Amino acid sequence: MISAPRIAAAPISWGVIEVPDWGVQLPPDRVLREMVELGVQATEFGPEGFLPAEPVERARVLDDVGLTAVGGFFPTVLHDRDADPLPAIERELEAYVAAEAGVLVLSAITGAAGYEQKPQLGDDEWDTLIANLDRALVAAERVGVVATLHPHLGTVVEAPAEVRRVVDRSRIGFCLDTGHLTIGGGDPLAFVEAHADRVTHVHLKDVSSAIADRVQSGEISYREGVRQGMYRPLGAGDARVAEIIAALRRVGYAGWYVLEQDTVLESEADAARALADARIGVELIRREVGR
Repeated sequence: MISAPRIAAAPISWGVIEVPDWGVQLPPDRVLREMVELGVQATEFGPEGFLPAEPVERARVLDDVGLTAVGGFFPTVLHDRDADPLPAIERELEAYVAAEAGVLVLSAITGAAGYEQKPQLGDDEWDTLIANLDRALVAAERVGVVATLHPHLGTVVEAPAEVRRVVDRSRIGFCLDTGHLTIGGGDPLAFVEAHADRVTHVHLKDVSSAIADRVQSGEISYREGVRQGMYRPLGAGDARVAEIIAALRRVGYAGWYVLEQDTVLESEADAARALADARIGVELIRREVGR
């Protein structure tokens, strides 16, 4: 566990994402510069291709702008016994060692592009997923990195029952994403209170429940929900972000608080809005963590 609470950001708050045809993808120099201008101390790596693939070069890019590397979101298929995820995970961990990043945020993706469809796993697939989570955890521990699982809309670990299966069967910790847990039908505040020892990383989002309900019902796609403002500036939605931060502080959470709000950019005006929303988020986190 990291020794003191710290504030970080993720490139997806600037619209940078692994999903094809999502929207305008801002260049790394702009995104990293704007993070620094907000007073952010650290960043997650972002999707493949955002920062250099070569580990030493990736570390140098962040060091040059004065940002600490947190680690990052690593989507991978974990439930297919014919596709071993460990070689790719171990290659990614080389960059973590080079940049002294501490948290590998795994997402159990379906194997399809985007987050619009989700299969139901059979028992054998669940066995494979749990085994791979534990293998990833051990591989990360060997190099001094914490592997954590991110329940995420449109992945195979999304709903409360799926989260519970991982809690019960694996010793991996969780990335508490206030947005995705809420949208998936869970209660992030209750999770903190029941499983404080399993919270090893935090992504902070706020949510419009009205738009989230339309996404969950299939009325609109996940991307369209994001485009319409499903993720609100921190403090302006229904996810009880301040209460969750207070609960994390009560239980002694000492890791990263990451501003990580999916957004779709289609114009320079959208980019300006994303920066303004990020500023609101950083200010709220700084205020609540410092209470």
